[in-house]
Amino acid sequence: MESLLRLAIVLGGSVLVTLAVGRAADRLARRADARHAETPLWGLLRRCRPPLYVVLLTALLRWSHRASDWAPLRDHREVVDHVLLLCLIGGGAWLAVRVASAVVESSYARYAVRSRDPARVRRVRTQVTLIMRVVAVAVGVLAAAVALVTFPSFRTLGTSLLASAGIVGIVAGVAAQSTLGNLFAGFQIAFGDMVRIGDTVVVGGEWGQVEEVTLTFLTVRTWDERRVTLPVSYFTSRPFENWSRGGAEVTGTVFVHCDHSTPVAPMRARLREFLGLCPTWDGRGWDLAVTDTSPTGITVRALVTAKDADDLWTTRCAVREELVRWLAREHPEALPRVVTAPADHARRR
Repeated sequence: MESLLRLAIVLGGSVLVTLAVGRAADRLARRADARHAETPLWGLLRRCRPPLYVVLLTALLRWSHRASDWAPLRDHREVVDHVLLLCLIGGGAWLAVRVASAVVESSYARYAVRSRDPARVRRVRTQVTLIMRVVAVAVGVLAAAVALVTFPSFRTLGTSLLASAGIVGIVAGVAAQSTLGNLFAGFQIAFGDMVRIGDTVVVGGEWGQVEEVTLTFLTVRTWDERRVTLPVSYFTSRPFENWSRGGAEVTGTVFVHCDHSTPVAPMRARLREFLGLCPTWDGRGWDLAVTDTSPTGITVRALVTAKDADDLWTTRCAVREELVRWLAREHPEALPRVVTAPADHARRR
């Protein structure tokens, strides 16, 4: 009975100390967040409470469980120590990833507020995302390696594993050639500034925005809300269009087929008047010119600009609708006409 009472005291005391320390740390982080509103670091660090609880509780139990004299626990003391050590290693890795993520996200948030270049912000965001994935994988691999070392059987196999590492590395490299190619392509995209999260791209005839970039694949959200997933090696081995490269501003064209009698000058004036009322036109430039002619009519090209691809699409559609509406209302004779004539043999009859 006394041993069970000691076990209850050990467990209850460890839980109470863990909760007290965790709440104290959370309160300090909350106060620091209120005093330093310019940085989100302290608010992000509050997300580290679950792994902190795990680390504190595991460390306290590993230190205090020997005080209980419970027979089952005493008979399996080595197994309990080993399980608690594995939990401590896993909790420490979890806590390290959360802390690193909070520091990196806080630095990115402060940079995004200070920077006035959207393209550079998207570039840094892409790099930060990939760096955090690399850090998480590296910490996970390191934690797994440390956990394996705690097993005596794996420690004795260390020498043979090192001796065969060269052969295993060659076999793994040949077997995972495609995966390794995507991995290095991910680093090339992140630090080569080829494509960034938020960029407007055209790949395989699909137009959309880059939504997610990982070490192995990239997701493009198309205009109709579909997701196109591509390996990152696609962007290092094939040509693609990046409309956000060097800035989000884009220029687009609207083609209208008209009759030869179309009044081009009034049509140009109407376009200028309409663009002045169009909220998606950024005011950088515009033009209207006859770019082609044929025996049946002419081709009029309207040139417009917008701050990004979404506004350009809206502007082009609005300009096309307005020019056709204006021609039908003011100059219906300027609309394209299909000329028909009787055949020659019919005339001779």
